Amino acid sequence: MQDGNVRTSFASKKSLLEVRNISQRYQTGSGELGPAVLDDVSLDLKEDEIVGLLGRSGCGKSSLLRIVSGLIFPSGGVVSYLGQKVAGPVDGVAMVFQSFALFPWLTVLANVELGLRAKQIARDEARRRALKAIDLIGLDGFESAFPKELSGGMRQRVGFARALVVHPNILLMDEPFSALDVLTAETLRTDLLDLWVEGRMPIKSILMVTHNIEEAVLMCDRIVVLSSNPGRIAAEIQVRLQHPRDRLDPEFRQLVDKIYALMTKRPEPVAPGREGAFPGLGFGMALPRVSTNTLAGMIEEIAAEPYLGRADLPALADSLQMEVDELFPVSETLQLLRFAEIEEGDIKLTPAGHRFAEADVDVRKKLFGDHLLTYLPLAARIKLVLDERPTHTARAVRFLEELEDYMSEDYADRTLKSVVNWGRYGELFAYDETSETFSLENPQ
Repeated sequence: MQDGNVRTSFASKKSLLEVRNISQRYQTGSGELGPAVLDDVSLDLKEDEIVGLLGRSGCGKSSLLRIVSGLIFPSGGVVSYLGQKVAGPVDGVAMVFQSFALFPWLTVLANVELGLRAKQIARDEARRRALKAIDLIGLDGFESAFPKELSGGMRQRVGFARALVVHPNILLMDEPFSALDVLTAETLRTDLLDLWVEGRMPIKSILMVTHNIEEAVLMCDRIVVLSSNPGRIAAEIQVRLQHPRDRLDPEFRQLVDKIYALMTKRPEPVAPGREGAFPGLGFGMALPRVSTNTLAGMIEEIAAEPYLGRADLPALADSLQMEVDELFPVSETLQLLRFAEIEEGDIKLTPAGHRFAEADVDVRKKLFGDHLLTYLPLAARIKLVLDERPTHTARAVRFLEELEDYMSEDYADRTLKSVVNWGRYGELFAYDETSETFSLENPQ
């Protein structure tokens, strides 16, 4: 446990949790194993540290947290807690969820007592510990309130009290602030950090999942960055800034910029023409669901003052009030279509991006359609099939089946829907939702 800002050296800390070579696959609806969600993930969690699992949606962060807690079992690899293999829910590990997960028919006090009752703690002792946890987390006076009477931030405080009351060695947090408004999240985050730094929480370590880069730098002593599809450890970053941390501190900003640059680094293509690196995008790349309105809006934002064609991604996220999971898919789609390039955590418009920003609606559509055909093989494939067939029509399932050679059914469906929306905007083809059929009928 921490005592003020005094910390033991990392090498001398006791290891609480060891994760070794974890992989995870889930069964599809047809009973087959889907693509890997996690692949060969190994990490340690030691006393007196907050460790963040940082990555985008779909990188396996929450799956890893549930494997660590013993709620689910991995497809491969081993998790050990205090030297013992984890084979189910672990006594000594507690979790706080994103969705509060309170029992609505129980009062605050009864919700907090529940875990102690399950451990068969004596009623008087359970009551004493629950009241102490409620007071610690800042809910004194609300013991008899029901969840429906509480704000989102107060409900999440109940979730923290319920986790802390069992005095776990490790507290697991699965994006505990993401369902809260910005001000409430900031207040709760600050209160928890104060309790941690002052050594007032009955825990030895925290492992938290987040997709918020600034949150990770603000809270964590160590940040494990996971790549996506499948989730692998891309980097491990030590944060040596003292608490309380200042978001405007140059060192803080440098760390944020470093992580943005790391998370937007272009992957090396494994097989040219198949993997979706820039350049050399292949047919089998899973595409995000991003609207053309959002793409156009970001181009306009980057083109305008103060950016004038080049923006720092953290600054752009602030000005657009976008989280990483919203910002990255948009910026990478612009890069994919050559309207922008991403370098070292910055995004800059290409000449085509500048032309798009200055053009009227018809010119924008023509430019967008041309870039789809040039840089997106799936769009070009659909257009070619429609051109070559006498009926100039094709069922969507024909392309879905081809995509499923490269990705899961869900990703294939999402990818095709993205191309449908983008192709309609670029007036490359029409699509009938009822019959799920592409055609060359004039979209106008």
